[in-house]
Amino acid sequence: MVKGVIIAIVCGFSFFASAQFDGRGENETSRFRPGVMWFFSGYRPAEEGKPNKFDRLIFDLTYNDWVGEQGPFQNSWASIGLNTSLMFDIPLTQGNKVSFGVGISHQYTPIRHNNHLVIDDVANTTTFVLKDSTDLFYKSSLSGNSFSIPIELRFRNESWKHFKFHIGGKIGYQVSMMAKYGSKIDGHKYIDKRYGFPDQAKLVYSAHIRVGIRNWAIFASYNFNRLFTNSNSTKLNLIQMGLSISLF
Repeated sequence: MVKGVIIAIVCGFSFFASAQFDGRGENETSRFRPGVMWFFSGYRPAEEGKPNKFDRLIFDLTYNDWVGEQGPFQNSWASIGLNTSLMFDIPLTQGNKVSFGVGISHQYTPIRHNNHLVIDDVANTTTFVLKDSTDLFYKSSLSGNSFSIPIELRFRNESWKHFKFHIGGKIGYQVSMMAKYGSKIDGHKYIDKRYGFPDQAKLVYSAHIRVGIRNWAIFASYNFNRLFTNSNSTKLNLIQMGLSISLF
């Protein structure tokens, strides 16, 4: 019974996803919005002639890495994080082909690097050091949480299945950073965590782009601030790339 219901739901979504609508005909009303919440237009009916709004709840599934004194793509592929953005889509032109986006965003960025981040609380430095044969840990990572205000300029075609291009940036606050090491000694696993760094950057600011169709897009981001602020620390800047989906 359960399997039958699941199959029916999947088939239903497939049918609607494959339908070819451009949102401009008399029978193609404003209900055609991107994402699973396209029937929702607010607590009151949408005003007649009011342009559709898009990309208001966005999830970016990202691969996280860094550039600087350590090159990209040298860390584990398992460095997968998530950005969640709740945005206002403010039309700037008739048909909402150009709009302005602003809102609030949460960013979770784990980086599985499997090496050392050596912390010197006296000199207030953080140094990236490659793992050697004397190290007991078998994996290590750096993760962080931040809240930001994203601002975007958005371009799109005037149709339901539209091509879109977003360019923007974020400015926010790094709430937390954690270094985590996993060790195995005498058959027992141990987890060592270190919260905070003496020269951790609190102010975060970045630029990003999205390019895609309808509610799917490719996402890329670059942080202008370094992870660690001391001039004697290893110089690293966060980068992200991945896939975006807009549900509302």
